This record gives sequence, C-alpha cells and structure tokens, in this order.
Amino acid sequence: MKYVVTLNGKNYEVEVEETEAVITSVSDAAPAAAAPAPAPAAAPAPAAAPAAAQGAQVPSPMPGTILAVNVKEGDSVKTGQVLMILEAMKMENEIVSPCDGTVRQLLAQKGTTVDSGALLAVIG
Repeated sequence: MKYVVTLNGKNYEVEVEETEAVITSVSDAAPAAAAPAPAPAAAPAPAAAPAAAQGAQVPSPMPGTILAVNVKEGDSVKTGQVLMILEAMKMENEIVSPCDGTVRQLLAQKGTTVDSGALLAVIG
C-alpha cells in the first residue's frame, strides 16, 4: 500500500507491504526545492553487561525500577527465593532465583532503572 506522509511540512510517498508492515521504499511525493532533513542519528548502543560468570542468568522480565535487593553477592539462595523487587507500571514484581546456588553477581541495585531483558543477577 502507498501512503502520503507529511513530515515537517513536506509530503513523502511511503510504500508499505501489507503482510509484514515493512517500509519498502520512500520517495518525495512532490518535487521540493530543499532536500529532506537528514534522519535523526541512531541512539548509541547500550554498554554491554559485564561478562556473566558461569551460572543461571536472572534477566528483568520488563522495564522498571529496582525497589529492593534482598541478597548480596556470595549469599546462598534456593529456587524461588526472592532476590529483588522490581516496580513496573506501579506494581511490585518479585524477581526470584531460578535455581539453588550462590549469588555470583548482582548487576542491579536499589534505585536502578532497568530495561526488559537486562541482566540483574547471576546464580552459580
């Protein structure tokens, strides 16, 4: 399907495949005296998380803020034990240990804002 999109007062013709909703081409809908504004720069890639020690990784299930951390590195934990509390959408979510073991790394602390999938801890 083709659409005409107006951006900053300039019309662009955009062609989109219906099945995948992927932009396949973009062209000016009408000739213009000035070139289109350059596309905004891509956001820098987030810094890589520290290399995880051998063990089970505990990722954040959703974006949010760490309200409490109930363990410290070196603590022994059991499967299902609450490691930390994550606030997301005004709800408190318990982040639990996926296995028995020792907390090898804690990568989030109280007050940290995390993205979905961010590594929070490693249990070995």
